[in-house]
Amino acid sequence: MTLGRYLFLFLPVLAWAQAPPAPSSIDARLAALESATKSAQSAGDNAWMLVSAALVLMMTGPGLALFYGGLVRRKNVLSTMIQSFILMAVVTVIWAIVGYSLAFGGDSSFIGDFRFALLNGVGAAPNADYAPTIPHQTFMVYQLMFAIITPALISGAFAERMKFSAMLLFMILWGLIVYFPMAHMVWGKGGLLSASLGGKIPCFDFAGGTVVHITSGVSALMCALFLGKRIGYPSDAMKPHSLVISFIGACLLWVGWFGFNAGSALAASGLATSAFVATHFGAAAGALGWVIAEWVHNGKPSVLGGISGCVAGLVAITPASGFVTPFPALLIGFAAGIVCFVMVAAVKQRFGYDDSLDAFGVHGIGGTLGALLTGVFATNTVNDGFKDSSGHLLPLGLVDGHGAQIVNQAIGCAISWGLAIVGTFIILKICDAVIGVRVPKQEEIAGLDLSQHGEEGYIFEG
Repeated sequence: MTLGRYLFLFLPVLAWAQAPPAPSSIDARLAALESATKSAQSAGDNAWMLVSAALVLMMTGPGLALFYGGLVRRKNVLSTMIQSFILMAVVTVIWAIVGYSLAFGGDSSFIGDFRFALLNGVGAAPNADYAPTIPHQTFMVYQLMFAIITPALISGAFAERMKFSAMLLFMILWGLIVYFPMAHMVWGKGGLLSASLGGKIPCFDFAGGTVVHITSGVSALMCALFLGKRIGYPSDAMKPHSLVISFIGACLLWVGWFGFNAGSALAASGLATSAFVATHFGAAAGALGWVIAEWVHNGKPSVLGGISGCVAGLVAITPASGFVTPFPALLIGFAAGIVCFVMVAAVKQRFGYDDSLDAFGVHGIGGTLGALLTGVFATNTVNDGFKDSSGHLLPLGLVDGHGAQIVNQAIGCAISWGLAIVGTFIILKICDAVIGVRVPKQEEIAGLDLSQHGEEGYIFEG
């Protein structure tokens, strides 16, 4: 009886101990759990974006430097490679001073303002307009890597004949007049062509079909036409001095492109995975498309054809990578391989322009093709970021029953072409008047390695 009496006395205590926590305690625990989840997501997203930024930088140096460096003649190897390298330095400084602000500051239709000049206000806190789960500074440096590689692509058109000083002035002005405005129009808040941030003409460009490849490729054609042909072109053989170097560069580009496209999801998400897969499939199909077309046309498949097709496929899938499923990615890449081969093997010869390393044929045409096909194959089963006021998914491309998007894609391409043509021509006229854009005849014959840099060097025999 005594034991029972004591147990009876402790029953209220035991009942109290097993009672659920007070509502305020539940709320606190849920809040702590939510905070921990957001913190973990932010850490994961930030890690992925920093890796992606490094991958995109790797595309310029060593990727593009090796790819272009192997395609020129031995006497111009260093002069070609230094163009990619020096832009890693020059564009970084311009980006920090004013470039980032002009591309992503403000909410106007055509170009940003100066609110982020000297990177004012760009720190650890996220910018909710662009990437709410990563530091603003991470977003800034990731976008910097795009600003670096885009003008570097142009150098393939004027390789072996442009003054180094003129190249520097040209690239600085090109960034200010062409790249920064185009980046704002497509990716900036309120930009004319922005698909998710209030643009009047929404143009889908996940990772840079219009901003990067059309602007650089069309500008490359303008440079080739303005400078004229290399001495001896096309009668003299101007074969690549080392396809081994170019092969290594192309492989680095393929790997780096995962940061370029999958990183454009701006988070370690399912969308990043989808873009990663689409990128790989597009590259593989592009390589096969070019090789098959070349095999039929020339009777033999070449290493140069394989790596060129790979790049063409990567270029074309870039705007579509965050909007399409795997099979359309294969179709886009394969089409790019064939179309870009025809541009390089037939159209360039027909019109006789000297695009030294086929920057226009691969990037200008590949980027345009990819942007247009994005309007065909984009689907909200991949990208559900486009909804009406009621939360219902909006159809994206023709496969979702929204054929009008193709018109928007065409408008975006036309604006990109127009800005590149007009802007590049004006810049070249300025550079020619101030410095002179082309090296003298004797210096071109001697090679730009010696005449522009006083050096000579190569790794492998051609």
